[in-house]
This record gives sequence, C-alpha cells and structure tokens, in this order.
Amino acid sequence: MTENIQKTITIATRKSPLALWQAEFAARLIEKNFPHIKTKLLPMTTKGDQILNVTLNKIGGKGLFLKELEQSMLAGEADIAIHSMKDVPADMPDEFTICSIFKRHDASDAFVSNTYSALEQLPQNARVGTSSLRRQSQLLAIRPDLQVLPLRGNVQTRLQKLDNGEYDAIILATAGLERMQLDDRIKSKLIPNAWLPAVGQGAVGVECLSNRSDLIELLAQLNDEESAQCVNAERAMNKVLNGSCSVAIGAYATLNNDKIAMQAIVCAPDGSQSIRQQAEAKDPYELGSNIAKLLLADGAQEILDMADD
Repeated sequence: MTENIQKTITIATRKSPLALWQAEFAARLIEKNFPHIKTKLLPMTTKGDQILNVTLNKIGGKGLFLKELEQSMLAGEADIAIHSMKDVPADMPDEFTICSIFKRHDASDAFVSNTYSALEQLPQNARVGTSSLRRQSQLLAIRPDLQVLPLRGNVQTRLQKLDNGEYDAIILATAGLERMQLDDRIKSKLIPNAWLPAVGQGAVGVECLSNRSDLIELLAQLNDEESAQCVNAERAMNKVLNGSCSVAIGAYATLNNDKIAMQAIVCAPDGSQSIRQQAEAKDPYELGSNIAKLLLADGAQEILDMADD
C-alpha cells in the first residue's frame, strides 16, 4: 500500500512555534518511516490565534484552532493536519478523522513563576494567569483566595507576560514547555491524578479526510497504541459530557496490563464544587462512556450547566 501513495504529503499547521515544532516532528517521523515520501509544511494562522483578548469559550471554543486547517484539506491544499489532541473537539465533523496519535508526552500541567517554587508558596491574593476553566477551577478549589486572570497567546507570549510582571505565576502544559526546550522555566509540576490535565493533553495527533483511505492506512503505522487507547478513552468521556473549553473537565487515563484506568473530574468554574470518578475497562470507548455516566449520576450536569449561564 505505501508504494502507491503520493510522493509528497503536505502538512497543514498553525504558525505558532509549538505548532510548528509538532508539524516538523510529524514530518521527520513520516520521512524516517517512509523514505520514499517527502513532506512539506503549510503554515496557517487560525482565528483562535488571531483573537487573543477574549477567552476561547466566549468566541467558539477549541475548534477555532482547527477550522482553517480543515478547510485547507477540503480544498486539496493540504493532505493532513497536526494538532495537540487537547485542542481537538470531542465531536468531530464526519468528513474528518484522527488517523494517528503519536506517543504521548508528559500530560501534566506546570507551575511557572519567577518568584515562587510551588502553588502552595503563593501569597494571599496572588495573581495567577490562565484562560483554561479547568485550570482555574482546580486552582480555586485549592486556593480560593487567588486572583485568576486571563492569559492567552503562544507559550513565548505567555512567558513574556509573566516576565513583565503581569502575574505572580502562570500555569502551562509541561509538554509544550519541554518541546520548546523551556523546561528550565518549570518550577514544579501539577501531577495527575491529584491535579487532572485536559483531555488528550501531551498527545499529538494527525487529522485527515475520512475518505483518504490511503493516508489512513499509511499513517496508522505511526499510531502509538497505548497513547491512542488512553486518549480515546478520555475523548469518549468528553463526547458524552459534551465537553468543550467552556466547561471545566479534566481526565487522565493510563494503561495497566490489559486494562485502561481513568480518573476524571467535572468542576464548577469558581472551584466551589467538583465531582470526581474513576473506573477501569479494557475498551477505551466503554470506559469513557461509563465514567461519563458515573459523573452524570453524581450530578455533573448541574455543574456543566453553570458554564452555559
């Protein structure tokens, strides 16, 4: 099959340094595993990259990082798009599919500060930057005294805002900092399962058109089965809960022998309420669905509805 595929694969990517790193990583992986194939990048600016003065949940959610990339595939300008899986909505349009998930990196969040070494060290009313409701709710659950302030932009922009004194600390994904070789900025990690990351955090996925069976068959060979099972379990839960960046949902799945174990949390944006569940199963979709049902049975819908008010 691989011999019949086109000789060049065009990769749509956002222009941010981290997105370009991910696309270049994918390009190297493809060319290393399939020497007869060349890759080229098609860097694009998405609406999510352009509107930085409003939180994502107010302007349409995570899908804003995908739309232009998906349009380029529909128009035949690109063959695949590379994403952080935490940016991929749980409910994808039928025309598109995730055909490969690479080996997952560290899924934790990182505490970044120029003055303090850990969340516990922050003084009363300290200013913490994040535009993630999930991070905000978990911060306020631990430290209701904190001022949680909006923080948008790429990794470097967010760090610059911290360095300019706009915040006492910020919360970023560990994977992004380490991929950008900025791990020296990490003061401490907020580790699963005490603090739960975003669904799919730390994993990079490949999207293509659902009718591109040639690409699906080819790129399936680069799929990391363990990472894919864990990410798919988290995404299955998110889909049942209708999760987006306008609700505070965290999840983390791991593979233990032949079973996937997962913890998940649904939080009120102000940190005042949270519902947590855990379960294990062999099938990722069954596990995700089961945990979602357990959360809903415990009253998660009431909390989820708060985000829509």
